[in-house]
Amino acid sequence: MGKLIGYARVSTRAQDADRQITDLLGAGVRRDDLYTDQGVSGARASRPGFDKALEALQAGDTLVITTLDRLGRSTANMLDLSKALRERQIGLRVLNLGGGDVDTGTPMGSMVFTVMAALAQMELEIKRERITDSVSKRRAAGKDLGGRRERFTNSQIDNARRLIDAGQPATQVARDLGMSRATLYRRIAGIEAQDWIATQG
Repeated sequence: MGKLIGYARVSTRAQDADRQITDLLGAGVRRDDLYTDQGVSGARASRPGFDKALEALQAGDTLVITTLDRLGRSTANMLDLSKALRERQIGLRVLNLGGGDVDTGTPMGSMVFTVMAALAQMELEIKRERITDSVSKRRAAGKDLGGRRERFTNSQIDNARRLIDAGQPATQVARDLGMSRATLYRRIAGIEAQDWIATQG
């Protein structure tokens, strides 16, 4: 009987993998056979924890993940990985795929995995198309695309400057306005320059 090797990943440092780890342990993965990546995107080819998990796998073992997107972002990459594991005689088990537990070691599991991987990729592409379409329509209508036009009046920036002068953290003031601290300082500097020019006239 081969080992169960578990892998968990979260994309940002602010997230935690506790839920994934709990599910993997519940599926029979030993804590010593559990690998994680914290703050690592699924789009990255190299993931330290994932690389170690792959190294630990031997013929007859099974890689266990909670959801399909832990493997990566593209269908091609997910299918390539599934094929590579199969060639090494390693199984792949997805705990929450299509509402159930899918093991690619079975013909049905392999088929479901392929279909779900394609659907996951399609969903990502549809989201991208919607964003692109929305930007195109807004540009054609001459609307604000967010960040390209000045969305705040000089009066609002003046108020922000007063808050900072009164001791409010600049980062928090900028966040409340929905802009970066650098952008806020740039706007403040621009207003101060305009004020200075006006006094020279």
